[in-house]
Amino acid sequence: MDSAHIKIQVILASIRHGRFGDKPAHWILGEAKKLERVEAELIDLKDYPLPFLEEETPPSAAKGNYADNMVKKFGKKISEADAYIIVTPEYNHGYSGVLKNALDSIFVEWNNKPVAFVGYGGVGGARAVEQLRQVVIELQMTPIRYAVHIPMEVYMAVMKEQVPTNPELFKPVVERAGSMLSQLLWFAKALKAARQNK
Repeated sequence: MDSAHIKIQVILASIRHGRFGDKPAHWILGEAKKLERVEAELIDLKDYPLPFLEEETPPSAAKGNYADNMVKKFGKKISEADAYIIVTPEYNHGYSGVLKNALDSIFVEWNNKPVAFVGYGGVGGARAVEQLRQVVIELQMTPIRYAVHIPMEVYMAVMKEQVPTNPELFKPVVERAGSMLSQLLWFAKALKAARQNK
């Protein structure tokens, strides 16, 4: 696949029953699919019941050789992408435990790739996103400046909707999403070319 063709994974970082996150996740997935020469797919952490990190060898030293089969499966899937959009809730001024475990369980698969965020919850998930920026840098990822923070009026309008949700309900954040996707795509192309020339 050439460096101009980009694969984006939208990571749904909540596994709660009756979660809100699947609504903005499917919406931003739809927005990503509108981009030219972009393949986008949803990665639902519900589909990857990872064990809590307990391996003796740290993922940063494992070089992709993980003992647990589910971690291997997750790592293989994550390695396919050139960029990520993490759709994150905010729980108690932070992000979900299942997301932290997923990020920590693998390492090389994240390296040298850009990541963007869609946050929801208190203050649009801003505090969760700020914490995530620090974590992903340690995973040798590039967090981009633009993010989408779902405002309360959109949250309330969308909350009881079915998936896929009417995209018109996300109209207040469409412009912001466009800026985020444009910047994510720029970094994805640049970093993919750099990885291929390494």
